[in-house]
Amino acid sequence: MMAKIVKGSDFKGLVDYILDKDKGVQKIAANGLFLESKETIAMSFNIQSRMNGKVAKPVGHIALSFSKEDEPRLTNHVMAHIALEYMERMGIRDTQFFIARHFDKEHPHVHIAFNRIGNDGRTLSDKNDRLRSTRICKELTLKYGLHMADGKEQVKRNRLKEPDRTKYRLYDILKTEVGRCGNWNVLVANLRRQGVEVRFKHKGQTNEVQGVVFTMNGYHFNGSKVDRRFSYSKIDAALQCNRKKERMNLIPKAYPTDTPSAPSDTARCELFSGSLGLLNGNGSPCNAADAEAYQEMAEILRRKKKRKRGMRL
Repeated sequence: MMAKIVKGSDFKGLVDYILDKDKGVQKIAANGLFLESKETIAMSFNIQSRMNGKVAKPVGHIALSFSKEDEPRLTNHVMAHIALEYMERMGIRDTQFFIARHFDKEHPHVHIAFNRIGNDGRTLSDKNDRLRSTRICKELTLKYGLHMADGKEQVKRNRLKEPDRTKYRLYDILKTEVGRCGNWNVLVANLRRQGVEVRFKHKGQTNEVQGVVFTMNGYHFNGSKVDRRFSYSKIDAALQCNRKKERMNLIPKAYPTDTPSAPSDTARCELFSGSLGLLNGNGSPCNAADAEAYQEMAEILRRKKKRKRGMRL
């Protein structure tokens, strides 16, 4: 179960959209409205909204979507019951509303139209409404044994509008690149090749990085807004984990009897130079990982060889 919250100023536009006959609409619950026609419904909303003319966007609209797997269980009565409980938990009470079910998509969904101006003329609070909505949707999904979708992977990208289309495209790119890069330099370079620019946010006037912003198709997204796993700190931790795994795969668990000699100083310089080249935007991810791994392996072999010499003495 997922919810999309929208606020607006045109009750007539919302009513016309939700009650469009081409969507196979069915009204399943309502309160405080004249339901004779779309015109009388919009008129009812508008009259009450004038009780508080200071609110620029009195129109409340929430779309509740369910998984296709739950369709056999989701009768109109069940969906109305779940939608009403969702509204109660969200604090949408003592106001005008109607709930309508659409049949124009493959997954079950309902639309809730409500007046953000309550019956007493006060504005319904929308503080942290999206965070509260996410939590409530999860709670109701568990309570009613609904199918738990995999999240963003289940969203149909071709149906999205901007900026959501770009946001989900960015999500797909980050999911792939963060999973295979070993440091920020490589990640930034790989993202840039795919049309994504990266900007870091710093704490005050210091060099301490506090966040990351991704820009794609002219839209700017904080990392954590794309997905929680893409905040600066979580990406940084993932890159370090990838780097560690690369080292473990490159360093053998047991060394052969004939221990190879450590790389010469010249070889070490070449490896170090290769690493610097990557940091400046040249080279490939494998070169950086190899350079650091081989340096570390050379140091281990040097110490082991030194211990053997000591034992012979």
